[in-house]
Amino acid sequence: MRLFYRVLSGIALILALGLCIVIYYIANPRLPFYTAPQHVHYQDQWSEADRQIYYYTPQGTQVKGLHYDWFSALELPFSTQRFAAPEYLARFGFLVDPKQQPSVANPANLPVGFTRHQNPGSNVEYLDITCAACHTGELRFKGQALRIDGGPAHHVLPSSVPTLRGGSFGQALVASLAATYYNPWKFERFARKVLGDNYEAEHKQLRKDFKTSLNTFLTVAWNDTHRGLYPTLEGPGRTDAFGRIANASFGDAISPDNYRIANAPVDYPHLWDIWTFDWVQWNGSAQQPMARNIGEALGVGATLNFFDSHGQPLQGDERYPSSVRVHDLNLIEETLQKLKPPVWPEDLFGNIDRPLAAKGRALFAENCAACHVPPVLEEKGRKVKQLRMLPIDVIGTDPNSASNIADNRYDLSALQWDPAELAALNVELLPKQEQPIDLHQLSVAKGLAYVTAFVEKRAYKDATVGPEEQARLNGFGLPIGVMELRAYKARPLDGVWATPPYLHNGSVPTVYQLLSPQSERDQRFYRGNVEYDPRHLGYRTQAFEGGFLLDTRISGNHNSGHEFRAGPRGHGVIGRQLQPEERWALIEYLKVLGSPLEHQLPNP
Repeated sequence: MRLFYRVLSGIALILALGLCIVIYYIANPRLPFYTAPQHVHYQDQWSEADRQIYYYTPQGTQVKGLHYDWFSALELPFSTQRFAAPEYLARFGFLVDPKQQPSVANPANLPVGFTRHQNPGSNVEYLDITCAACHTGELRFKGQALRIDGGPAHHVLPSSVPTLRGGSFGQALVASLAATYYNPWKFERFARKVLGDNYEAEHKQLRKDFKTSLNTFLTVAWNDTHRGLYPTLEGPGRTDAFGRIANASFGDAISPDNYRIANAPVDYPHLWDIWTFDWVQWNGSAQQPMARNIGEALGVGATLNFFDSHGQPLQGDERYPSSVRVHDLNLIEETLQKLKPPVWPEDLFGNIDRPLAAKGRALFAENCAACHVPPVLEEKGRKVKQLRMLPIDVIGTDPNSASNIADNRYDLSALQWDPAELAALNVELLPKQEQPIDLHQLSVAKGLAYVTAFVEKRAYKDATVGPEEQARLNGFGLPIGVMELRAYKARPLDGVWATPPYLHNGSVPTVYQLLSPQSERDQRFYRGNVEYDPRHLGYRTQAFEGGFLLDTRISGNHNSGHEFRAGPRGHGVIGRQLQPEERWALIEYLKVLGSPLEHQLPNP
């Protein structure tokens, strides 16, 4: 019997040690080391004032009720170092400038895209993560950093699912929140920083409010984990945006029956010139700028209520209160309309071989222009680029993103929408739908369009915005257009050299590989290193500490399609095989496409 108890005690000890190791590695994610650049170079893409507006204008996101001063005061789980220290957040890929200092717009000295807002009638400042956090890039080369405003970010933002590998901002944030709440010494330090002279009077309420926010994080993490909603790991610079928005809006907020597997991570697209496109999103599913921006704010955490305090669906003019800020969203949109594509910095990355680039110009006209130089029409006082949509059986790239948006269905009948109400909304379905809307099986594109229309209508009402002003804020008087094509758009390639990796899911690391047959592309490569390769136009892909290994054999990660190789066209083959010298010439031309440098090329 004594031996039995010893064995049992030994097993219990081993399990306890194993649990401690698991908790330690979950709370200490594997992150790349951060080395500050010698200097951050900013291009003349817009004015410094425009840059600050873009970086720190709030959208109305609330990050699950997290207060700005709470976030600023958090400590790491096993030390007193600030979680929000710029050098720590930079390890997740968020952008900081070594010379930056606290300012009126950024009092906590946080990375690009971290700001704050107050809701009407409240004195609480919520942490607000804006579009700038995901749509601002940086390229490193020989100790120098080149900021790419409007470029794709390469942070690891969304997932709070606990894993031993770690590396996610969401997971690390939840670990710090939990450690602060359950460690009395940490919470004491935290409370005194946050409350100051109000410590005695407000300590208990702070603990209660803090636990409410923590519970929200833990509930989402548990739900995502045990349901296995995100089987394809996203990693740096990627998120399954539509999948996460749908699961939050239709699953969390309406019914667990609406949860769907989200296995289609996409890269954050670059933003210059998007206001000239006829359709946006990788699959060309959205049209109106305000609706696009409201959808993005909801995806990042803006509050949204479908039901009243008794669980009954809101009706009529009560639909749908949210925290989105339409005036600020419009300010960001108007600021982005001033954004110019980046220009190849010869002083940093090397001189352009102009004769070679001139040869590349002819090759571009032969092989690329048909898709990537769209016709331009005049519509409502602006020049609109009519982007070409390429069906997935033609372009041959990973189908998950386009297919999920077109095929996944959700039951929104609990919201009790009246067909007459839907018909009166500023929503235009293309192609026009002849059959009545079936609320029991609505696609994510249509469902989000109607939700966004209600949210937009209520937000304009709360902000006392009249009809004429609404048309302007919507963007060019456009309706909330919806398309559900199993296709991806071919966008113009101005500044494409600054937007690696490539394809909608970031599965091809360099332009050189994108111009090559699939057999010559890396099957597995590391993401998260922002050290630039100016020869191949991409990031360095070698293994490094804390790097994310992208395996293109996994569903959602496929690097197929957009191939130039010998054989019949179609099923991913879009052009003839390009010889290596032709690829180099095209690369040289893509460095200057659409920039003032293009006018310096010699005539053929």
